[in-house]
Amino acid sequence: MKLFLFKLWKQLPFQLKLFISRLVRPKYMVAVAAIIIDNEGKILLGKHTYRKYHPWGILAGNLEYGEAPENAIIREVKEETGLVIEVQSLLKAVSAKEDHHISLIYQCNITDGEFRPSAEIEKIKCFSSKELPFMLKTEKTLLEGLMKRE
Repeated sequence: MKLFLFKLWKQLPFQLKLFISRLVRPKYMVAVAAIIIDNEGKILLGKHTYRKYHPWGILAGNLEYGEAPENAIIREVKEETGLVIEVQSLLKAVSAKEDHHISLIYQCNITDGEFRPSAEIEKIKCFSSKELPFMLKTEKTLLEGLMKRE
């Protein structure tokens, strides 16, 4: 059922997705995201099944009520990829005006697990800052800024 809903969601126009999201979600969401950089300085991205035009992006998800943000990103990455991560530090908190949410972006390391596709992430790959794929502008700008600091 979840896979069917993601496929349906992928086909909807952006404005309709935004409208539906605002109807069913709380007024302000908190998202968590994992920045995972490999030994060569490349960033791990996931190919999202529900994004039609910008499939590649940061591994992320929403905080559930009563959940610690660090636990939320560990849970999200495990659910979406099968990978076990360890949170190193909070890199940045970003307030997104277009979608009424705050994103907490964490530096993480993979500690265990093996990638397995899910209903949300069909593939993962590491990219250098010079070869980032076509992705959401806000995510690309964030990554370029973070990768310049290192």
